Amino acid sequence: MDIQTEFKKIFGGLPEKIFRAPGLVNLLGEHTDYNAGFVLPMAIDRAVLIAARRRADRVVRMIARDFDHARSEFSLDAITRDDAHAWSNYVRGVAAMLHARGYNLPGVDLLIRGDVPRGSGLSSSAALEVCAATMFAAIAQLDISKIEIAQVCQRAENEFVGVQCGIMDQFASARARADHALLIDCRDLTHELVALPRGAVIVVCDTMKRRGLVASEYNTRRAECEHAARLLGAPSLRDVSREEIARRENELPPVIARRARHVITENARVLDAVIAARQNDLAAFGRGMNESHASLRDDFAVSCAELDAMVEIARGQRGCFGARLTGAGFGGCTVNLVAEDSVEEFCAQVAREYASRVSVAPQIYACRAADGAGEIFD
Repeated sequence: MDIQTEFKKIFGGLPEKIFRAPGLVNLLGEHTDYNAGFVLPMAIDRAVLIAARRRADRVVRMIARDFDHARSEFSLDAITRDDAHAWSNYVRGVAAMLHARGYNLPGVDLLIRGDVPRGSGLSSSAALEVCAATMFAAIAQLDISKIEIAQVCQRAENEFVGVQCGIMDQFASARARADHALLIDCRDLTHELVALPRGAVIVVCDTMKRRGLVASEYNTRRAECEHAARLLGAPSLRDVSREEIARRENELPPVIARRARHVITENARVLDAVIAARQNDLAAFGRGMNESHASLRDDFAVSCAELDAMVEIARGQRGCFGARLTGAGFGGCTVNLVAEDSVEEFCAQVAREYASRVSVAPQIYACRAADGAGEIFD
């Protein structure tokens, strides 16, 4: 059933507008965004959709199709959390942060659905936030840029949901462009489009190991990075070069030194990957991905047995240039750069070998780089 028909069945009338915001996969640049560093994400052809219709009052009534049509509602005059329906807090948080900026929002009926796997590192929460913000902005006819939408959504996740994420996920979901990755400088949000290398496809492999960022060590890693920057006398780890960390890492506690080394070398890998993409050097791009996974596993300690197994299996396949975990880690997905003529074989073989080794059937997606958030027009 399409979302318009389903909305009419539930709410007794057609929606005014329908919005979408994509999930994303980060090709390189993990845990660098909240360190004012560089990231290289791309939006994927999986998205969150919201069908919306304005109400006469100031109530927001939401139904989430992907959570067994769970219902949650709140008043725009008293926005509080609903931990019994945690998915709703992403919408509630966006409304609260828009309100804090002085924007006046109307009540709305919302039907939410999507096909971004949850808890997999493909930014389903950011897609929901950005879709909600895009919806509120259009329904209320707000004069708001996509950059401000990303900032509002990051603040919603930081202050309302409670995850101290950087801005990469929300920014990319809002600003991405089809057939391109997006190089983002997370210090000042300058960004540029980077055409994806020719002759290869981005394949995402979901280990099916789920993680919840609020309950994970994500916030701990952020605190460790901030500690490292203070000890190095830098505003952020972005301001420390590879040469300096190599020279001074013995001044830091061992764990803090490893965290810093990952972030600093990862920033360099992002910039090297952009050069490789522009030269269509698939081998160099893939090497950077492989080095990133080793750094995330050994220095940043955010991998797990399932992610390591998936990466090892992928690298053993014909046509795989590089493989790494993507997202915050602790479970979720890997991202792989695979030769076009090897994709079908790669997907089938990785699925078989992973299921045999881990006794879990993975989900594997060959992804197309998609556009960022917007309204869907018939």
